[in-house]
Amino acid sequence: MTYHPKSDFMATMMQRGFLADCTDYQGLDEALIKGVVPGYIGFDATAKSLHVGSLIQIMMLRWLQKTGHKPITLMGGGTTKVGDPSFRADERPLLTPEEIDANIDGIKQVFAKYISYDDSETGALMLNNAEWLDDLNYLDFLRDIGRHFSVNRMLSFESVKSRLDREQSLSFLEFNYMILQAYDFLELNRRYGCLVQFGGSDQWGNIVNGIDLTRRVLDHEIYGLTSPLLTTSDGKKMGKSADGAVWLNADMRSPYEFWQFWRNTTDADVGRFLKLYTELPVDECDRLGALAGSEINDAKIILANEVTTLCHGAEAAAAAEATAREVFEKGGIGEDLPTVSLTDDEIGDGISVVQLIVKTGLAKSGKEAKRLIAENGAKLDDAPLTDAGLMIDAAALVQPIKLSAGKKRHALVKMG
Repeated sequence: MTYHPKSDFMATMMQRGFLADCTDYQGLDEALIKGVVPGYIGFDATAKSLHVGSLIQIMMLRWLQKTGHKPITLMGGGTTKVGDPSFRADERPLLTPEEIDANIDGIKQVFAKYISYDDSETGALMLNNAEWLDDLNYLDFLRDIGRHFSVNRMLSFESVKSRLDREQSLSFLEFNYMILQAYDFLELNRRYGCLVQFGGSDQWGNIVNGIDLTRRVLDHEIYGLTSPLLTTSDGKKMGKSADGAVWLNADMRSPYEFWQFWRNTTDADVGRFLKLYTELPVDECDRLGALAGSEINDAKIILANEVTTLCHGAEAAAAAEATAREVFEKGGIGEDLPTVSLTDDEIGDGISVVQLIVKTGLAKSGKEAKRLIAENGAKLDDAPLTDAGLMIDAAALVQPIKLSAGKKRHALVKMG
């Protein structure tokens, strides 16, 4: 659809590639012109940190605030107890209330880096849906809210249908999730005047449910806007790398490793990622993304620096770039590399290099480490590592040693 937006926010969403679909382009655009629009995204607390896959949504909230509107970050303290079944092949493991609270504490840390929480008209709100979900009376909820939902329609949503088509079990608990998410939107509209819900395109059915419910119960007009589900140009899901999820919290993924993830972006993705994950002007993103040959590497460093500065600060980005240059250009060690410190007890009479490769996270198992060595993909202090039986003793660790897997992944090992 070709729609020419009047509001800064909608123009930004369309120009930078954030927009997959919207329930009413014109209606939302006009609301954004009239005054401050509160908009929310829900984040279930299934881990202690969000990962790069959530960054597109966080950037949407950042742009919402930068264009004069009010972001709401909704923690799923209540909905996490149920688990979102959207496009999953199996049921999520159920977490205890204590685990959920600990995860929420971890997730909250990242938001303050991207949006401002204050008492101003556009100051962000941090809310938790346990506030209204925990004390619901089941019979009242069924009678007042459940009667507005058609099971036939719920079964037709792709997120549910795909599970049923594969003949995989969908528990009644999970089936309730979309009703609870719809109820969140109703409550946020009732309590805070929230007019729009954002989410990935896999949330479309849940968002539409919330809009319908709010219209039926309160007779209010509200909107939904979804972003594309991002995959890299080689088909991988955004947020995953060779060694697992790319977490946003520094204690779960070091700023150096985070920087490296962006530095290793595929050439074809650079322009698109600059638009989505940085605030560089669109023309500049296009120019950098079109660079060819070795020049595209300069664009990747700009991407890594810009994204790392937003998430971890300018100092962390500068330190990561300096370390990368030292490691790759000068063959040095680099102070910011992921480091494993060993005790005398761990080393004993010697520890195998295979064990060290696993301990540093360069390989997930001994078998994988041995295969890495056999395929000439491992290095010890920048020299090819060919002996999988090599033992490292305390004397060899008087100075830190550097282990490498391929050209881009490195770690240090030293005495504790």
